[in-house]
Amino acid sequence: MSSRPPVFDGLDRKIITALTANARSSFAEIGAAIGLSATAVKRRVDRLREAGVITGFTAMVKPSALGWRTEAYVEVYCEGAAPPRRLAEVVRNHPEISAAMTVTGGADALLHVRATDVEHFEEVLERIRTEPFIRKTISYMVLSHLLPESPEAGASQPAPKDTPGHAPDMR
Repeated sequence: MSSRPPVFDGLDRKIITALTANARSSFAEIGAAIGLSATAVKRRVDRLREAGVITGFTAMVKPSALGWRTEAYVEVYCEGAAPPRRLAEVVRNHPEISAAMTVTGGADALLHVRATDVEHFEEVLERIRTEPFIRKTISYMVLSHLLPESPEAGASQPAPKDTPGHAPDMR
């Protein structure tokens, strides 16, 4: 198996841009916007999926609509060298953790936690701290989102404007 990145052209980029802006756009809508038939767009999307460029389609949901009104980032410091695989097992056991990654710097991992309120967040934090290899945590509560249109804020990305290299807004 080759480790080279998949090759794709400007039309593929336009298709990806259109799907990123609105994954519910039909192949016909995308094709009309970029000058391809619906069949050609479908073939390209299938190829991009097979190549692992497009990894899936999803719906963006506003977290507060689901009751998640408290948000924080938590630095996790481990005793010794906790393997990323072990950290991944731990975070999968906490549905309140919406993202988790290993990081450079002093902390071993960074968690994005959503909770119903501060008391719920505190309970989640206590559950995380019960893991025997976790030495300490440092939490940062989110007060507001400076980029409210970002996926991290729970919003869908706005469609890019009709500029060179971008597909037009197809909503």
